[in-house]
Amino acid sequence: MGFDKEASSSSSGLDAAALLPKHRGGARLSSQPKTFANVFIAVVGSGVLGLPYTFSRTGWAAGSILLLAVAGLTFHCMMLLVACRRRLADEHPKIASFGDLGAAVYGAAGRHTVDAMLVLSQASFCVGYLIFIANTLAHLHPIGDPSASSPLLTAKALFIWVMLPFQLGLNSIKTLTLLAPLSIFADVVDLGAMGVVLGQDVSTWLAEKPPVFAFGGPAEILYGIGVAVYAFEGIGMVLPLEAEAADKRKFGGTLGLSMVFIAVMYGLFGAMGYLAFGSSTRDIITTNLGAGWLSVTVQLGLCINLFFTMPVMMNPVYEVAERLLYGKRYAWWLRCILVVFVGLMAMLVPNFADFLSLVGSSVCVLLGFVLPAAFHIKVLGAEIRWPALIADVAVIVIGLGLSASGTWTSLAHMFGASNA
Repeated sequence: MGFDKEASSSSSGLDAAALLPKHRGGARLSSQPKTFANVFIAVVGSGVLGLPYTFSRTGWAAGSILLLAVAGLTFHCMMLLVACRRRLADEHPKIASFGDLGAAVYGAAGRHTVDAMLVLSQASFCVGYLIFIANTLAHLHPIGDPSASSPLLTAKALFIWVMLPFQLGLNSIKTLTLLAPLSIFADVVDLGAMGVVLGQDVSTWLAEKPPVFAFGGPAEILYGIGVAVYAFEGIGMVLPLEAEAADKRKFGGTLGLSMVFIAVMYGLFGAMGYLAFGSSTRDIITTNLGAGWLSVTVQLGLCINLFFTMPVMMNPVYEVAERLLYGKRYAWWLRCILVVFVGLMAMLVPNFADFLSLVGSSVCVLLGFVLPAAFHIKVLGAEIRWPALIADVAVIVIGLGLSASGTWTSLAHMFGASNA
């Protein structure tokens, strides 16, 4: 997820390759290093900022194990989608996205299911962006009445109200190419912010080592799974990335190496944030930083970055919604309604990391684990061996169980914390 990891995963034809320069002859082919970088861009994003708080609930050891396990399962399910497309290549040569694969496997029902999951995930990511921006600004410059009883009148809500008119203008831009350069800026800011935060974490930990624990309880583990799944969500990008890889035989190895690298980086970031601040770790780790100019610059840079990349994130939502309306007669009004709805949802959600867990447990588990396994059984069920078939069924059953239990746990903690 440079911060816009899902912006190119629309099933209506928008893909990662659309923003990349064409090579001679129109082909878009990526070397292994470029594929590695594209996977990093597709996966890493704002979810990383909630990992230290998540570790403060799961424990540093449990959190690290969860990240590695989710990385492995995400890689496995991504390769299931690749296997499905390769198997269907002769009959359906134009499968360019997750939605196209859904249509090829289950017809209109498959297309609509993937579309629905992508729209929910995209809109949820944008809700998370607004929560991050508003909470960060409220931390840097508190405004409004801190005792306001209505969630629509809190300091966070006031900042969102101020942002909405500008977002309405930005989201009126229909040419994605004009917004594409923000993707590169997003990744530069992302990496820079992580470097600054890690540096301050290390210096804080060396100065004072707060008490920490290694393993939390079952409810905390479920919570952590949701955040970990959110942090690795990038399933919609795997087919476009595999299609543009120059050496498709080595794509699986490159993808696996990328996921291991990201998992280690995530684990280091989450663990160091928790080790530095212990039980005082906040839901957005940047708000734990000091009041120095570098800290404030990083926080404002992340806010500006997310603010301007939100239209890119929302673009697949608009494409699906406009297609369902069979035309663009109401396109502008539709965009306005969707932006306002996302803003209102951001006002009502009390905690950034809790929201990450909710989205990861509900939408992302279904999109990233359950659907790929179901597609694999449908496409290759008669050809795969029993161990692989049992693995697919296990992923579906475990995924559905995690989705139900994780969603319940996240909702209980979210509204329990907000009422506390």
